[in-house]
Amino acid sequence: MKVTLESTTKTVNLETPTGVVPARIWEGTTDSGIAVHAFITRICVHRDLDSSQFERELQACREPTRLVDETYPARLVL
Repeated sequence: MKVTLESTTKTVNLETPTGVVPARIWEGTTDSGIAVHAFITRICVHRDLDSSQFERELQACREPTRLVDETYPARLVL
């Protein structure tokens, strides 16, 4: 499965058995067009690679759709 994601400005705190983890909500679609939401807690580039372009692009976040903004509270329990 392939998923194309876009970073949004919406962040939440995921309450896990081991503590609270911040996550940014990303929105996207699968190759077959199914809408998805992803809760990204970490994302990185291998330390031996030039990450400057990645870091610039990572700063660009769009506003979430209304569905995301209304569906997910600031704190989620997993």
